[in-house]
Amino acid sequence: MWAQPAPTGTRHNAVERHELFKNNLALRGAAISRDQVQGIGNLDEWKRRRPEIRRQFLDMLGLDPLPPRTLLNARVTGSFERPGYHVENIVFESRPKLYVTGNLYLPSKPRTGPFPPVVYVSGHAPGLAGAKAQYQHHGAWLARNGFVAFVLDTIEFGEIPGIHHGVHDLAMWHWLSLGYTPAAVEVWNAIRALDYLETRPEVDATRAGITGRSGGGAVSWFAAAADDRFKVAAPVHGTWSVGPHVAGDTVRENCDCIYYWNTYQFDLPVVGALIAPRPLMIVNASKDGAFPPAGYEPVEKCLRPVYDWYGAREKLAAFAQDTGHQDTPAYRKAADEWLNRWLRNDQTPFDEGVIERETDARLTVLDRYPADAVNEGVHRSFIPTYRMREWKTLAAWNQRREELTAALRERVFRAFPTVKLPFDAWKGRYSMWTEKYADSFNVEFTTEESIRVHGQLFIPRNGKTRHPVLIYVKGTEDIIFSVDYDLLLSAFPNHVVLVLNPRAVDYPMDVNRTSVTKMTAALLGATLESMQLWDILRSVDYLVDAEKLNLDSISVYGRKQMGGLALHAAALDSRITRVILDDPPASHWQGPALLNVLRITDLPEVAGMIAPREIVSLTSIPEEYSYTRSIYSLFGKGDSIRQAASLGEALRVWERQE
Repeated sequence: MWAQPAPTGTRHNAVERHELFKNNLALRGAAISRDQVQGIGNLDEWKRRRPEIRRQFLDMLGLDPLPPRTLLNARVTGSFERPGYHVENIVFESRPKLYVTGNLYLPSKPRTGPFPPVVYVSGHAPGLAGAKAQYQHHGAWLARNGFVAFVLDTIEFGEIPGIHHGVHDLAMWHWLSLGYTPAAVEVWNAIRALDYLETRPEVDATRAGITGRSGGGAVSWFAAAADDRFKVAAPVHGTWSVGPHVAGDTVRENCDCIYYWNTYQFDLPVVGALIAPRPLMIVNASKDGAFPPAGYEPVEKCLRPVYDWYGAREKLAAFAQDTGHQDTPAYRKAADEWLNRWLRNDQTPFDEGVIERETDARLTVLDRYPADAVNEGVHRSFIPTYRMREWKTLAAWNQRREELTAALRERVFRAFPTVKLPFDAWKGRYSMWTEKYADSFNVEFTTEESIRVHGQLFIPRNGKTRHPVLIYVKGTEDIIFSVDYDLLLSAFPNHVVLVLNPRAVDYPMDVNRTSVTKMTAALLGATLESMQLWDILRSVDYLVDAEKLNLDSISVYGRKQMGGLALHAAALDSRITRVILDDPPASHWQGPALLNVLRITDLPEVAGMIAPREIVSLTSIPEEYSYTRSIYSLFGKGDSIRQAASLGEALRVWERQE
C-alpha cells in the first residue's frame, strides 16, 4: 500500500518524498491502464488506427523497420527417432552471426503432412543444452499429435549465451537510451524460425501457431502481434497489465524481456487487439508472483469487446489454475487443446501420455561455440543508432534542429506531464554561514502530481532588483555536498542560486531499488533521468512564477550525467542562457539514460541545439564535442564553447561586479 501524500505546501523528508514518488509511478501506471485500448470504441475506428498502432508497437520493440531477412544458413546437426516422432537439432542465423539453436519435432510415418507448425518459445531455464531441454515435453506432445514443433533456445539460456537482464541486474542503462529490450531479439528469432519452417516440405505454414511460458509467454504475445502469420497464440504465464504491475511493485520480479519500453504508453490489451480476431488463449496461475491475477485479469476483460467487434467471441479464452509459476499438465492441456482446436480442427481431449526425457547431450545442437557469434553482445548492435551528419549551412542546421526538437518530444519525452500543476511551495529560512552572503532558504515545491523536489535558495543582498541565476542540479554523486557550499562562494554575492535536488537524488534507494525503478519508469514510457529533467525545467518556472524573481540570465550547472540533463534542459527551454558542465559524458552510451535517444541523436548534437548560447566546461571538453563546435561555427560563435578553471570564471562573476 503506497503512503498517502502529505498535505501540499509543507516540507517532507527524503523517505516521505520517496513514498510520494512511488505514488506518482502508481498514478502514471493507473492512467495507462484506464485507457487500455487507447480510447477506441468500435471496429471501424480500430481498423483505421491499427496500422499506426502496429508500427508504434514494433518501434517500442526496436523492430521498426524490421531487420533485413538475411540468409538463415540453417543446418541440421543431428537427428534421432522416437515412437511417434523424430527430432532434428537445428541451428540458423536470424541475423548474420546471431545464432539460434533449437530442436525440431516432426511426426513420424505413417502420418503424412503437411502439418501445422508451432513455434515454442522457451522461458528462462538454464542448462547445458540450452533452455529448450527444459521444455522438450512440449515438442514431443505436439509432434505425436500432428504438429511440427520448433522449440527454441532463448538468447540468455541458449547454447550460445547472451544477456537478458541488462537493466534489471547489470546497470546497462544504455539499453534504455537505445530503446533495446531482449524481447526484440526473441521476437525476431521467432519470426525467423517461422521463415525457416516455411522452407520445410512437411510444414503447412498457413496454419502456424506460437506458444511458450514465462518469458516465452510474453514473447508469444509480442510475436503474434508483430507477425500475422501466427494464426493462433497461447501465451502461458506471461500476461501483465501496466497499472497493477507498477502499483504492486511486480516489475522487480521480472526480466527485461517481459516488457517493451513503453514509449507510446500502451497496455497489453493493445498488443492483444493486434492479434484479434485470431484465436488467443491466455493461460495463467493465480499464485504466480511474477504475473498475479491483478495483472492478468484486466487483460482478458479489456480484450473481450475487441473480439466482440469482430464477431469472434469464441476465439478468445482464458484459463487459470490455483498454483504458482509452474509448468504443470493443466497448463499444457489448456494451451495444447487450444492449438489443436484452431490449427487442426481437432477437439480430442488432451492426454499427455508418457514422455521420456532426452539427455542434454541428445538435444545439444552445436559441438563448439562459434567463434564469430555476436549473441553475447547483440544488445550493442541490434538497434540502429543515429549517425550525426555534418551541416554545411545555418539554414540546413536550423531545419534539422526543428525536426530534432519534434522527434525528442515525440519519442524521448512523450511522457512529460501535459499539465503544469501549481507549485504549492514551502519556504523556510536557512540558518547557516551562507547568510553572510545572501538571504538563505530551504525550499520545496511540486513539479507534477505527487512529486515534491527540494533545495536551497540564495538571494543576494546587493539591493539590485534584477539578477542572474545559477541552478546547480545535484546528482547522486553530489550528496556529499549537502552542506558544503564552498563551490558556490563566487556566485553568492551577485547571483540568485538554487541548489536543486531532483527526484530520487537523495531517496533511500539501494542498487536493486534503483534498477527496478528504472525498469518501472521505462514501462511507463519514461526514464528516471527524463523525470529528473522535467524537475529541472519546472525549477526554472518556479523561480520565475512562484518566487517572482526578475532574472536577466539563467545558468544551469551539472556534474557528470547531470551535465547531460542540463544540455537537454537548455535545448528545450530557450530561457536558459548558459550550461556549465563538469566532467560531462561524451555520449548517451555513458548517460544520462533517455528513452530511445540514441536512435535519434547524441549529446554532441543536443549541445548544438543550444547554439549560440554559452556552454562552459570546468574540465576538458570531450573530443566528441568538436561536432558541437562545428554547429556553433555556423553562427559565428565558436568562442561560445569554452573551458573555465572555476565556476566563477564560467559565470564571468567579475563582469557582474563591475
